[in-house]
Amino acid sequence: MSQDTQIHAPAIIAIVDDDDAFRTALKTLLRASGYNPQTYSNALEFLDSNAAAETHCLISDIQMPGMSGVEMHRQLVTMGVHIPTIFVTGYPVAASSPGADNPSLIACLPKPCEADALLHCIESALRQRH
Repeated sequence: MSQDTQIHAPAIIAIVDDDDAFRTALKTLLRASGYNPQTYSNALEFLDSNAAAETHCLISDIQMPGMSGVEMHRQLVTMGVHIPTIFVTGYPVAASSPGADNPSLIACLPKPCEADALLHCIESALRQRH
């Protein structure tokens, strides 16, 4: 291995969604795409995990029982944690980008999302983070 070759760990992508099937499908897609997906069934589980500092990109459902994805994002920002975030939603009305004035919000995609569109958004998020 040459000195110029650097080994990079796969980017950590947190998936926060209460839909088990959707979480599993995203995890499979992201792992196959070379990422390190970490899954959480709700916002509090993600916040309590203390994984935010290591997360390169956050994919979150907007509407979940308990704390919504938007509320979780606001709490992270309040804590000084600015993770590039992609919202997903099964509710087309909610697909208008919530908080579009926040630069850490990359996109709001409808469920089910197109794999290519999601991967493009993740790449944009990772470029923003660096």
